[in-house]
Amino acid sequence: MRLTIFLLALAAFASTASMRVADALLPRLAHDFGIGIARASAVITAFAVAYGVMQILFGPLGDRYGKLRVIAVASFAASLASLGCFLANGLDALVAFRLLAGAFCGAIIPLALAWIGDVVPYQERQPVLARFLLGQVFGIASGMVAGGLAAEHGDWRWPFAAIALWLGASAALLLRASLADPAHAARADTGGGASFYRNLLAVARVPWARVVVVTVFAEGCVVFGALAFIPTHLHFVRGLDLASAALTVVGFSAGGLFFAIFAPRVVRRLGETGLATAGAIFLAVGLIAIALASSRALAGVSCLVAGLGFYMLHTTLQTNATQMAPERRGAAMALFASCLFLGQSAGIALMATLVERLGTTRILIAAGIAVLPVGIAFAYLRSAHRPA
Repeated sequence: MRLTIFLLALAAFASTASMRVADALLPRLAHDFGIGIARASAVITAFAVAYGVMQILFGPLGDRYGKLRVIAVASFAASLASLGCFLANGLDALVAFRLLAGAFCGAIIPLALAWIGDVVPYQERQPVLARFLLGQVFGIASGMVAGGLAAEHGDWRWPFAAIALWLGASAALLLRASLADPAHAARADTGGGASFYRNLLAVARVPWARVVVVTVFAEGCVVFGALAFIPTHLHFVRGLDLASAALTVVGFSAGGLFFAIFAPRVVRRLGETGLATAGAIFLAVGLIAIALASSRALAGVSCLVAGLGFYMLHTTLQTNATQMAPERRGAAMALFASCLFLGQSAGIALMATLVERLGTTRILIAAGIAVLPVGIAFAYLRSAHRPA
């Protein structure tokens, strides 16, 4: 099980690297294609929309054919789509291949979370999810750094080739691991597609499930919408080159790493309500501080604080998602992931529209303020709820 979780973390690394690689590329893409930041952000929005929508397909496929097997096949398809991004010779082609990459990357993390929910008891789950989170943490950091370096030096396409190779290797390793998948025979959802969609509706009828998915939609809208424009903010407002801006944002992932290392102790000390509350406060302070930071060092520390807060809040939401409908876990995780990334795409589209009018400073401050009621309201409702 530990080896399989490690392999899933490797695939999650490539998925989140692909998700975030375009953030620091936005100013370079806008310059090279002669367009505005808002239009260039389509390379991010297309990925996020496809990622969220495709959960309704991958959920039943994972339940029917085995989650690990579907992750492996989707990783291979995402590898081909990333190769297409590398070969794209225009914005429209790049957006189209980003759409395909997002569609197939959409299978990796949600089905991995559902698989972990199948094999790990609830009381032990949040620390395990925190360790699995390391793949996502390093993926976010590596994607941003690679995008920043490519934007500043040479051809901006090479990170897509690197991601394609990583996804292909992950696909091969996971396909081999799927041959001895202990969760496939014992999965909760045993029906086909029609059964899955009935399960999806059944999950949506559960009051606590609605709380979790509405919260993660709002989190995706506010946090990921802001995160996509932090490198752009540091480049245009603080004068950092794109590589330095991307390296500064690595502090966000460092906050996640810090949380993952100390997760068992922190979870025992604060509990889920304390984690959600503290996470929202750290996120708010971090985002506002990033907006106002007068130096690169202060911006880096602010990114670390924001990252720590995000992972405190998000792993709490993930843990509740794995148990909000345990008898329909595949459908529940598909709904959770869809809401997260549809929220992300909505947030990026909204902020891309506003950023050219209001500027990145005001956008980041507004995001910091908006995240407070999201986390605190969830913590309040969680305190009155006992998981299944």
